[in-house]
Amino acid sequence: MAAPFDTDRPHPARVYDYLLGGKDNFAPDRAAAEAGLKVNPNAATAPLQNRAFLRRTVRYLAEAGIRQFLDIGTGLPTSPNVHEVAQAIDPSSRIVYVDNDPIVLAHARALLTSAPEGRTAYVDANLQDGERILQAREVLDNLDLDRPVALLLFAILHFLDEDDDPYGIVERLMARLPSGSYLVLSHITADFEPEEWARFTAIMRRQGITTRLRNREEVAGFFDGLELVEPGVVPILRWRPGADESLTDAQAALYGGVARKP
Repeated sequence: MAAPFDTDRPHPARVYDYLLGGKDNFAPDRAAAEAGLKVNPNAATAPLQNRAFLRRTVRYLAEAGIRQFLDIGTGLPTSPNVHEVAQAIDPSSRIVYVDNDPIVLAHARALLTSAPEGRTAYVDANLQDGERILQAREVLDNLDLDRPVALLLFAILHFLDEDDDPYGIVERLMARLPSGSYLVLSHITADFEPEEWARFTAIMRRQGITTRLRNREEVAGFFDGLELVEPGVVPILRWRPGADESLTDAQAALYGGVARKP
């Protein structure tokens, strides 16, 4: 059963929605976002560039032949979603979305508009529930875990502190996926503007949102044992960039990478 709506406290998915210009957020979400923007205006640019990174990486994987995607920490629907990108390459692609915000669940029908040849499904769970996610009926009915799967973790791991064992969570999820599977992730960093992001992090934590920024070496640690796709773990603007190269790494403020399980 989905958790009840809690609109008295900010939630990462709704704060992110506000920063993307969405409307599915509430006063506490907007207040948290605006407080963060006052100390670091680049917090407005990072989510938009993260979505562009999503589009590039999912397209790359689909063109490489991946037809199954497990997107954990989906957030509120923002077109194009993963299934729209993947199914534009191959309509038979299958995507399972996972999130733990009941408001995301309420909007899940926008994520379930699969092409007839493919499938989409939604699991109400959080990243720490890795085993429950993989055993969920929606996963088992729609993904063949004996065939390669792309595990997508866009802008979610920085909501886990070290006590949450984020490296162990990722390692255990990838251990359950077969050879030929991929890990894709993006992660906010303070490497380019340490003081501004330190203030932003402090504000988020005061609002009850765990925020743990990591440097490049720490982000690269999530890919241990995997084969990184060129150009490796880099600022997301530098991962096979598109036409718009006018922004700086500080404005995007995320590292990202794609790696294959041998």
